[in-house]
Order: sequence, then structure tokens, then C-alpha cells
Amino acid sequence: MAKITHAPIKELVLHDVIAVDKQDMLRGRVTPAGTMPLYWCSGVLFSFSSFPMNDQVIKEHLDGTLHWMEVQFTMEPEYVPIIQLNEEEYKAQLNVRVIDTSSVELHRELIKWIKENYKK
Repeated sequence: MAKITHAPIKELVLHDVIAVDKQDMLRGRVTPAGTMPLYWCSGVLFSFSSFPMNDQVIKEHLDGTLHWMEVQFTMEPEYVPIIQLNEEEYKAQLNVRVIDTSSVELHRELIKWIKENYKK
């Protein structure tokens, strides 16, 4: 029987945190291959980008430290699974999927930190 070990992240290092307009955030999720999902947790809609994997990033990750290059967020009180974007550039209505990550402890802690550190 295989042994299963859970090793949660001990530290999340945020290198850039940016409050953005919801429409700008939605536009940023449009790629030539389609739309990338956003995340929602505790009243905040957000996205993040990770560093490319290299030996140092992998070592730190295995040691429990996760680095995110950038976190973009906007307040969104209610969770909705799909947000529509009417994009003139594409002359289309695009659907951006939203994943509810309220059950993810790391995301709950991130959102708590954002709310405490980015008050209007």
C-alpha cells in the first residue's frame, strides 16, 4: 500500500499584488486558445501567476515556500460560476469560468491578508 503524505505550503511569497478593475481582469484572462479561469474566495475575485519552474523554485516549493509573481484582485461579493465579458475587440460575448476556492486554506489566508493590507 502506498504511503500518502500531505505537505501544505508553509509560506506564500507575493512579489506583486494589484487591485484591478473587474473588466480589466476579465480581459486579461482571454488568450488565443480561449479564456483562462479566475478564482473566487470570500468575496474576492483573483488570479495569480507563478514563477517558471527551475531548480531554485522547485527546491523552495519542496521546502514549503511558494512564490507568486503577481496577484490581481477585485472585490466580488457573490460567487458566480461564469462571468460574461462583452469584448468589442473580438466582437463577441466571452464566458470566463470562475472557480470557488473557499475550501482552500491557502486561498482563504491569502484573501484575509489582501483584505487587511489593501483597504480602500
